[in-house]
Amino acid sequence: MNVASRPGRAIGNQGRSGNTRRFRTRLILIGIGIATCWVVLAGRLIQLQGFDRVALSQSAAEQRLLRHTIPARPGDILDRRGRLLVTSVREPSLYLVPRKIDDAAQFAARLATVLNRDQSDLEQEIRSHSERWFHWLERRMPEEVAEAVRNLDLPNGTWGIEREFRRRYPQGSQAVHLLGLRDIDNVGRGGIEQVYDRLIGGEDGELVALRDAHGRVIDIRHELGRKPVPGRSLVLTIDALIQLFTEEALDELEKDENPRGSAAIVLDPRTGEVLAIASRPVFDPENPSSISEGAWINRAVAAVMEPGSTVKPLFVAWALNRGVLQSDEIIDCENGSYRSGSRLLTDPVAHGRLSVTDVLVKSSNIGMAKIGERLGNDELFHAAAAFGFGRRTGSGLSGEVAGLLRPVSRWDHYSTGSVPMGQEFAVTPLQLAVAHAAIASDGVLKQPRFVKDVLDPVRLLPDDSAAGNLSTPVSSPVISSEIARWIRTEPMSGVVSRGTGRRAQIPGHELFGKTGTSQKYDPEAGRYSHERLVCSFVGGTPADEPEVLVLVMIDEPQGENPSGGRTAAPVAKRILERTLPYLGIPPSPVKSSN
Repeated sequence: MNVASRPGRAIGNQGRSGNTRRFRTRLILIGIGIATCWVVLAGRLIQLQGFDRVALSQSAAEQRLLRHTIPARPGDILDRRGRLLVTSVREPSLYLVPRKIDDAAQFAARLATVLNRDQSDLEQEIRSHSERWFHWLERRMPEEVAEAVRNLDLPNGTWGIEREFRRRYPQGSQAVHLLGLRDIDNVGRGGIEQVYDRLIGGEDGELVALRDAHGRVIDIRHELGRKPVPGRSLVLTIDALIQLFTEEALDELEKDENPRGSAAIVLDPRTGEVLAIASRPVFDPENPSSISEGAWINRAVAAVMEPGSTVKPLFVAWALNRGVLQSDEIIDCENGSYRSGSRLLTDPVAHGRLSVTDVLVKSSNIGMAKIGERLGNDELFHAAAAFGFGRRTGSGLSGEVAGLLRPVSRWDHYSTGSVPMGQEFAVTPLQLAVAHAAIASDGVLKQPRFVKDVLDPVRLLPDDSAAGNLSTPVSSPVISSEIARWIRTEPMSGVVSRGTGRRAQIPGHELFGKTGTSQKYDPEAGRYSHERLVCSFVGGTPADEPEVLVLVMIDEPQGENPSGGRTAAPVAKRILERTLPYLGIPPSPVKSSN
């Protein structure tokens, strides 16, 4: 019995021994884990006390600093004679410290009447920002409203009034599409304000204050702050009075013709400087919330339309310059009906044999188609491109588009007749004005200019250090000066003296010009519309040595029998009648009509 019991005791001892080893292993692992944790904690403590002490100290100090932006005063925008177009004034803005407002309902009740706000909406706004230390409530208030808020005796530390800059427009809505706006955060939106935002906006300053644990300011740290740098002022090429003449002419047009839109440009062809640029519909820059999408568009640089007959002088000039046409030639206009390949071309009024001059004076489509056949599609394309179509003018204005000039590989035999009469490609009013300015400036295409100078914000004198922000105007010869002069003084002068542009005549002044009446393509009908028209006139004076050029383009005028000569030419006349004496341009001898 004793022998039989020994194996059992041996097995029991072995089991107890295995349990002991496993227990010891667990103790060792636990010890290692605890030791590892202590090592990690010790290392982190060393890191915090040693390596990261400076960074943590800086972070703690930063949390005690209150940083407040000091807005920079935006620069002014002036016309070429120093008249203010845009300036800035300081107006009071109300901010809250929502975290310190204990009773949002009572606070809103006291403010609602003064601010003319719904009390429940105001309370909800305060509650929705309850964790914030700063919230703008009412920006750029009238002075009397700000004074009423001060008299409410609201709890200290829960509110404050700061003065912010607001743009003012001494000339009203004049040139608003060119000028653009600055939004509520002083960022340029559209026009000159957007293009030259960095120059005009200046650099904001910063006030740095030290606060205690309760958030109260206890010291101003001047060495950490910086003063704001005011924005630079810009002097534009625009003349405020010529701009006024142009705007009022378009206003009169609006009353008479009720068009879908319109644009007018006045420029000095000798320099490329734009003296006036206007677009309709217009908007009130003092009330930006009321701006409709259509009114925001600057049609002078963003409206794209087929130019129609206004480009005929350009293609005639190119043909003369390339030697495929002579100025004394006679062209058979086929009595008003001409088949070019499979296409039948007609003139509104039948003509027989016409001189090159009369092809333009009488605006013969058949005559232009025959000139197009001499040039061929490649040369027609080169002509359009050389005069600046199919690319932006380089004005730099926001919203400017390139127009539409298809690659010549997509042209066909219809294009040979259509392009010379201003179809199958589309241009902006500014492109068309710049192209005709090349005729006026003896054949040199000049980049339009809108900015003359950048002024130092302190001395208000030209700032040479900022001049590099203005692009250098680019000029390129397109045709010879002799041909350009002939085009102006012969056919284009004839257009005004005895052709379709007679309504632009001004007694005592020899004008040159060209009318255009183009049909808009109707995609639903798949053809050109007889009702939806674009009426244009472009011209200048004196014809011998041009000093001023005007373009008027009218989109879908609603008056009786609209056309370039009947609708657009009188608008150009109204602008020039006031501009010429203002600029001191004397009367010039006028050729007798033939």
